[in-house]
Amino acid sequence: MAKYIACICEGGAERAIMDILLDNHMLIFERGELLDEEVLSCRKGKEFEEKYLGKGFSDKITIYRVLDSRSEEFKLSKAYKEKIDIVNLITAPEIEMLIICNEGKFAEFQKFKNNKSGKPSTYCKSELGYKNVKTYEFVYQYFSDISNLKYAIYEYRRLSGGHKKEKTLYDILR
Repeated sequence: MAKYIACICEGGAERAIMDILLDNHMLIFERGELLDEEVLSCRKGKEFEEKYLGKGFSDKITIYRVLDSRSEEFKLSKAYKEKIDIVNLITAPEIEMLIICNEGKFAEFQKFKNNKSGKPSTYCKSELGYKNVKTYEFVYQYFSDISNLKYAIYEYRRLSGGHKKEKTLYDILR
């Protein structure tokens, strides 16, 4: 494990889930090991580089990126290539799949998706009635019982099958 760790999330819902997991000591790293002891929201490699890498770290940094896109790049200068490990934690198609799994609606969502070309967030809003499903506050409150979040992560892994080389939230749970 690297001496320094950064955790970067693409949105409020992802950040809420990571905060819950960190607050409940459910991850392979602790909040105190994170840069600035918090989940970061800078999505561009250059922005991260300018803000954090100028601090002169002596050891390797592992960056955990929680995102739903399999193709989004995180470009850093060549000077940092040997000092940085990037681990993409894919939540495709969207982090709201955890809510769908927790509600026991995976099969219903598959039908909705096929009939209406719907996204998980759209399903949560229109079919489950969760209007603020993408907000930090809603997700933090919804998963305030850590056992529900843990169940949803395990259930999503079981139901989705995942991609062989892809890492997910499941892979960083203790």
